[in-house]
Amino acid sequence: MKNTMSKVAGTAALGLVFIGSSVFAQSLADAKKAIDAEQYQKAKSMLKNLTTTQATKDENFFYLGWVYLEQEYIDSAKAAFDKGIAVNPKSGLNYAGLGAVARLNKDAAGAQSNFTQAITLAGKDSKPYEYVGLSYLLGPNPDGNSAIAVLNKGIAVNAKDPDLFIALGDAYRTQLKNTEAVKAYTDALNINPKAAHAKVATGVVWRQAQNWEESENEFKAALAIDPNYGPAYREWAETDIRWAQKVPQQASAKVNEAVEKYSKFLSLTDNSVESRLRYADFLYQAGKFKELQAEATALSKLPNVNLRVYRYLGYAGYETKDYANGLTALNTWMTKADPKRIIPYDYLYLGRLQLNTPGQDSVGLITMQKAIELDSTQVDLYGDIAKAYYGKQKYVQAGDAYAKYIAKTRKQLTLNDYLAMGTSYYFGYTDQYTAAANKKGPAPDMGLLTKADSAFAYVESKVSTPNAAVALYRARVNDLKEPSRETSQGLAKPFYEKYIQIATATQPVKDADKKGLGEAYAYLGTYYQYAAKDMALATENFTKAREYDPANKQAAFFFQKKTTPAKGKGK
Repeated sequence: MKNTMSKVAGTAALGLVFIGSSVFAQSLADAKKAIDAEQYQKAKSMLKNLTTTQATKDENFFYLGWVYLEQEYIDSAKAAFDKGIAVNPKSGLNYAGLGAVARLNKDAAGAQSNFTQAITLAGKDSKPYEYVGLSYLLGPNPDGNSAIAVLNKGIAVNAKDPDLFIALGDAYRTQLKNTEAVKAYTDALNINPKAAHAKVATGVVWRQAQNWEESENEFKAALAIDPNYGPAYREWAETDIRWAQKVPQQASAKVNEAVEKYSKFLSLTDNSVESRLRYADFLYQAGKFKELQAEATALSKLPNVNLRVYRYLGYAGYETKDYANGLTALNTWMTKADPKRIIPYDYLYLGRLQLNTPGQDSVGLITMQKAIELDSTQVDLYGDIAKAYYGKQKYVQAGDAYAKYIAKTRKQLTLNDYLAMGTSYYFGYTDQYTAAANKKGPAPDMGLLTKADSAFAYVESKVSTPNAAVALYRARVNDLKEPSRETSQGLAKPFYEKYIQIATATQPVKDADKKGLGEAYAYLGTYYQYAAKDMALATENFTKAREYDPANKQAAFFFQKKTTPAKGKGK
């Protein structure tokens, strides 16, 4: 009996020794490798252990804090950095971390103070330079110039640290300086040919340049270095999505490939809540909104869920037309999340959901404006705001929003953008004109016609072949500039004639153009009747108007008046 107990005790002891050795073997290098592979739960577990077993090493607290930053737990990150400084008041790394926290909290002075302290304490250690540089790249508004400046100083301190060059490449990438970014990544690989991260980052540069095949080759090269390097699969998946968006004929296949690669990425990470949240980001980018809704719904049922799932439920609710549930979810996110986590697109989607909720139309438009008030650099949102105003028949506001979008957007503009601006101002004027005619408003703003005509003229000057619709709009705009039909100066005459030329160039005339041709010939008939006093040409044009559009009221009125006997001359 005693021997049996001894044997059991010995086995237990050996087990304890084994467990202890396993934990002890988890070094800071192992944790950093897990961070690089985006295995954040694994890294966090290792680092929490290291902060206990090696509690005097400030680096352990810094990298634990950095993992929290990667997972958007800013308060937890700050607590870890503070502990690192308590352990070592001269920890440049942890001051870099506090600077990152301050920057994410939009405390520019606090960020600068901590970054300066980090560099002052760095000495010949290049890591504080690296993480100050990376801190400038965090959040929705990266400061590439500041990152580049500090990273180059770090390289002057230690030109053999490949991570500095990778971070420098990332900084150039935020500025779309692809040549400089590729050189930086190449420099990193010259120092460490096994740096899979640099290969993946180079692939992302090629993606930005829409060189899809070269991008794929870089991801393959990264996986040749490390077949289990998860970020290569994630970036490959996100490249397939961009590929699908730019090459429609390959869209279906590429989206399916992207989903497969992202599933592979998840299998190589810890499949944590944070990884699944990133997967939700991917589903949004892929346009798989039903799948996003399902994934976010599943995440929302987990205990102590990250509030970000309600953002996804809100976005997915709008895209799947589940407006009521989407609005409830996004309101939850907006009211419960830290205000610093609210981004312009949250207001954009909230406004869209409100616009599709009875009684909240006006609130929705105000909400969408907040998207730009929150971040004035988000000028592309003017396009969405313009579409919303147009959909609600608030045409002047739509025109103004389109004008701001055209003036400020960084996207490639299309002629449809100018056409939309022109029609917005045109309908804005006609609404005012009708209201004034019915004595329900002041005189219409003639400036709207000028803006509309300018937009239509621009489109007309750029189209490769004459466009009938644009010519018709220009004719209508110039017709509205006339004081009256009796005092017509024929301002619209050349434009209606041009429209007729375009619309009748192809025979038979398209059904869609027949009503417009009726309008054009009726205008010419009226011009010849009142301004030119040529009844023969008036009759000819009104006849054509009636032929193309039997329901044309001006033509009907002309012929009715022409055939009505004068008073006292009939039977």
